[in-house]
Amino acid sequence: MHIHILGICGTFMGGIAVLAKQAGHRVTGCDANVYPPMSTQLQAQGIELIEGFDPNQTELNPDIYVIGNVVSRGNPLMEEILNKGLPYISGPQWLAENVLQGKWVLAVAGTHGKTTTSSMLAWILEYAGLAPGFLIGGVPQNFDVSARLPQAPVQDKKSISPFFVIEADEYDTAFFDKRSKFVHYRPRTAVLNNLEFDHADIFDDLAAIEKQFHHLVRTVPQQGLVVANGKESSLNRVIEKGCWTPVEKFGTDADWQAENAAGDGSFDVVYQSKPQGRVNWDLLGEHNRMNALASIAAARHIGVSTDVSIAALTEFKNVKRRMEIKGVVNNITVYDDFAHHPTAIETTVAGLRAKIGDVKTTGARILAVLEPRSNTMKLGVMKDALPASLKDADLVFCYGANLGWDAADALKSIAHKAQTFDDLNLLVKAISGAGKQGDHILVMSNGGFGGVHQKILDALNVSQS
Repeated sequence: MHIHILGICGTFMGGIAVLAKQAGHRVTGCDANVYPPMSTQLQAQGIELIEGFDPNQTELNPDIYVIGNVVSRGNPLMEEILNKGLPYISGPQWLAENVLQGKWVLAVAGTHGKTTTSSMLAWILEYAGLAPGFLIGGVPQNFDVSARLPQAPVQDKKSISPFFVIEADEYDTAFFDKRSKFVHYRPRTAVLNNLEFDHADIFDDLAAIEKQFHHLVRTVPQQGLVVANGKESSLNRVIEKGCWTPVEKFGTDADWQAENAAGDGSFDVVYQSKPQGRVNWDLLGEHNRMNALASIAAARHIGVSTDVSIAALTEFKNVKRRMEIKGVVNNITVYDDFAHHPTAIETTVAGLRAKIGDVKTTGARILAVLEPRSNTMKLGVMKDALPASLKDADLVFCYGANLGWDAADALKSIAHKAQTFDDLNLLVKAISGAGKQGDHILVMSNGGFGGVHQKILDALNVSQS
């Protein structure tokens, strides 16, 4: 079958493309913005990418068009598909019908940490020899691909693994299906990582998102498991609306807890007040400990012992674009991170601060470089939370082009350390001029950010020479 994917370079739709290719289909696709790591991954898989949405793409004559939620009415190719009455389907529905049907689905939902937790969980299952399939909104470095079909388990090379780990997004499915993506997945194991207000372009308030999360909970069978963050009042409300499935909570003394966290990132795993072992890794911050607890609990539900999960996490390599070092010039380190919501920004900066130490003691400064690019951030819904989220940064450089609000005004309470720019080249010049030996330049965006990481490294090579 020939599948043509509209919006193929989004992390989710790119994963769909990889799975379809692995299943033996011919896969082509198009998008308006093509940038790594997804573009390079797709090209490495032999998938043809087309820039833009020219209606002439219907001449490819695919068997079906798979539509990403980036595509809306008015898109010229979509209008041509509709006018000609050609067959189309949403990405989540295609996935549910062609990949997830009959599988034990482990779905990871939440405002933050979905990608990291999904990657941890997939890696634990892989380490345990279960060879799961997965679709993750990023590239886990333990696998180097964002998606794959289930493989043959170590224990039985003649069979195919029944397990599939998926990052379960609450964003809407498509312009013709306004349900959250995760409603399609029908998980047997559901992780509810956390829940805050986000996606202001499609949700009116937090209650609207909670309703969608409850739709997910309603699909989990009685013999399944809901693994929920016990610290989140929003998730408690979701479960109180009605839950027909056993619930295990993490972050509280009732079930799963992290204790005795050390400066090197290691911590003890405790279940129902009983020590289970110690995770020795270099990931920092409470958010990563919570992600680990969620993945351990979910893996235990399918029979992976806690000690095996702990051993797996000692070899976990995180995800690309999660505190990924892009280069070092004259002892100035440049990082790339996907953080774009104020809570994620705050935890990311705090994690780096914990890693490098207090600036008064070590002299190591954090230069935070921010692009408010998500739909929620562009609408300005979260702008008032930005200054507090950047409290641990020593200098802040914000790219404010194409916003519907004044970034300089939003950051005026930290104007002593913050600068805003509408010109990317001026932004890079200011960052390279401010950089000193021992600094850590943390670039945060959920997009390509105009290749700013390499531009900063190139500018530092000039300014520091």
